[in-house]
Amino acid sequence: MQIEPLDPYRWQIPKTGQMRVPGIIYSSEAGIRAMSRDGSLQQVANVATLPGIVTAALAMPDIHLGYGFPIGGVAAFDWETGVISPGGVGYDINCGVRLATTALTEDEIRPHLEPLANRLFQAVPAGVGSKGSVRLSVRDLKQVLIQGSAWAVARGFGEDSDIEYTEENGCLVQADPGVLSDRALERGRNQLGTLGSGNHFLEIGVVEEIFDAHIARVFGLFPGQVTVMLHSGSRGLGYQVCDDHLAAMKKSVAKLGLTLPDRQLACAMIQSEEGQTYLSAMACAANYAWANRQIMLHRARQTFMETLSISPNSLRMTLLYDVCHNIAKKETHPVDGKKQTVCVVRKGATRAFGPGNPDIPDRFQAVGQPILTPGDMGRASYVLCGTDTAMDQTFGSTCHGAGRLLSRKAAKKAGKRRSIQQELAQKGIVVKYTGRFTMTEEMPEAYKDVSEVVGVVHGAGISRMVARLRPMAVVKG
Repeated sequence: MQIEPLDPYRWQIPKTGQMRVPGIIYSSEAGIRAMSRDGSLQQVANVATLPGIVTAALAMPDIHLGYGFPIGGVAAFDWETGVISPGGVGYDINCGVRLATTALTEDEIRPHLEPLANRLFQAVPAGVGSKGSVRLSVRDLKQVLIQGSAWAVARGFGEDSDIEYTEENGCLVQADPGVLSDRALERGRNQLGTLGSGNHFLEIGVVEEIFDAHIARVFGLFPGQVTVMLHSGSRGLGYQVCDDHLAAMKKSVAKLGLTLPDRQLACAMIQSEEGQTYLSAMACAANYAWANRQIMLHRARQTFMETLSISPNSLRMTLLYDVCHNIAKKETHPVDGKKQTVCVVRKGATRAFGPGNPDIPDRFQAVGQPILTPGDMGRASYVLCGTDTAMDQTFGSTCHGAGRLLSRKAAKKAGKRRSIQQELAQKGIVVKYTGRFTMTEEMPEAYKDVSEVVGVVHGAGISRMVARLRPMAVVKG
């Protein structure tokens, strides 16, 4: 495959064959070499063949092989003439990250880290098939799917301000539970308020370094500050939504007479019945994920206060922001010098809206929205900020994390006979987990170095570095 450098941070796959637009990859030269080995660059080219795609098929530096679309991929499709693909959004619909700040410092919390991690492990169920303490009737579940974060807050799981600092205010209005299968509803009934498995986590961190003092003040960040980060999604309900609609769209592809380079790109026209039905189902799963993270953050707040015997005022655990990835949204962006209504698909990519955007809270209007970029259990995570450049180049999008470097099978092989938990403990990091292979599958070396990934998006100007966080305690499935 031909790949051409555009500048130090951008590379192009020229438009050839069935491609309707070129591919643009944000990466270092070393990153491009790694990508060329896993098939993800071919997936970028494949996405560029889909009807209605505009400008370019984009990829962030955390790109790796996904289902149909690469993880770390971004694409925008004309709202009237484009397609929507469940593989473009992914199986874990609205897998996302939220970060809460506190008034605590590392020195205050370090002596209590082990019992705090134990209590969080008990309060937030984790692991494959884990069930939460929020039991729902089918009627209650449908209200969750319609209302999202607001449903949780109305029932005492958090504060009204949490909604303001959640992307889309924690709710997509197109949600219609009537389009979901019975199997999807059943899978969602007992999993609300649960973390899940794999790369999902709850992490106690500390602000290790500030890169932009002004933006950090706006975000409420200071050196030595204790933070809480959550990474989770729509659990089995979202998985089932994707599965159900992939099956339906395979028939749609045949009806449209499309020739796709990969059958995992099964799609339908956005304005077709199949396309609109999928978007309504996807919105349900997205709202479920927002309610899920809202409940877990509330549990974390309670656990901190109970374990440390402190008041809400002493803790001051405040949601900075909640960002989602694995989602498709109707947005307006400049295309060829004119504003155009498009469906922006971000799969393993995060929204990065810049200053003055009406869709971000008033508090961030002067600087841009917070972007939360988790790394791995042993190194770091970052808080970034949206930029005007992202609005011009990437439909207001950036990287979502470090991105996998090793498959789970390869990670297990590399971690054989090692005690990853002990290695992390020697760095002062407490880890609680349930899965038999969690430590090896999720070891730091299984991921790209998030500092290098963030360096690319910062250098390219599509995000701005604000702060680096260091992990102190991690709960995983």
